[in-house]
Amino acid sequence: MTKLIILDRDGTINADRDDYVKSPEEWQPLPRALEAIARMNHAGYRVVIASNQSGLGRGLFDVATLNAMHDKMNHLLAQEGARVEAIFFCPHTNDDHCGCRKPLSGLFEQIARRTGLDLRGVPTVGDSLRDLQAGAHAGCEPHLVLTGKGVAFKGQALSRAFPPNTRVHEDLYGFSQWLLHEREQPAINAMNERISERTSDRFGHVAP
Repeated sequence: MTKLIILDRDGTINADRDDYVKSPEEWQPLPRALEAIARMNHAGYRVVIASNQSGLGRGLFDVATLNAMHDKMNHLLAQEGARVEAIFFCPHTNDDHCGCRKPLSGLFEQIARRTGLDLRGVPTVGDSLRDLQAGAHAGCEPHLVLTGKGVAFKGQALSRAFPPNTRVHEDLYGFSQWLLHEREQPAINAMNERISERTSDRFGHVAP
C-alpha cells in the first residue's frame, strides 16, 4: 500500500473565502483539520497538498505572501506534531490554459514525478468536484469533504459528474477516522493473521 495522502488546501485544511485567501491573517485552519493530518502522519502516511492558487495569476497576492501563509500553516502543524511534506500549487487562471489547474491532472503528475510513486489508489481529499476529477484522472481514490465548497453537497446525492466510488466525509477529521479505522484496520488484521499463521507453522500448535 502506498502510504501517501494528497490534500486540497482551501476549504479542506483551512477556511475558504469567496474573495480568496490572500494573507497569513486570512489563512485560518478548519476545526480539527491539523489534528487530522497529525493522525495521518502518526499512522505512517506522507501528506502533500495540491492546490489551485489563481490569486497569484490574478495579482491578489505574490509568491512571498503565499510562502508566508504556508509558513503559518507549517508552524501550526508542528504544534500538533504534524507536517506536510510538499505543497504543489497552480498559479494560473483559466485564461492561461495551463495543464496544472484542477480539474486537469498536472499537479498530480508533478507529485508522481517528485515522489516516484504510482498514484493509483492513493486517497485524494478535496471539497469540490474539480479536486476529485483531477485526482481521479491520475488514478487516485476520491474523497469529498463537506467543508468549504463541499457544504453545498450536504444531504444531497452526488451527481454523476463525480468520479465513481467517491466517498463523502463530514470533514478532514472524519476522513482521518475512515482512513485509520476502515481502510487501515483490515490491512492490520490481515498482517496479524499472516504473522500468526507463520508462527504456528514454525512452532506448531500448542495443545489446550
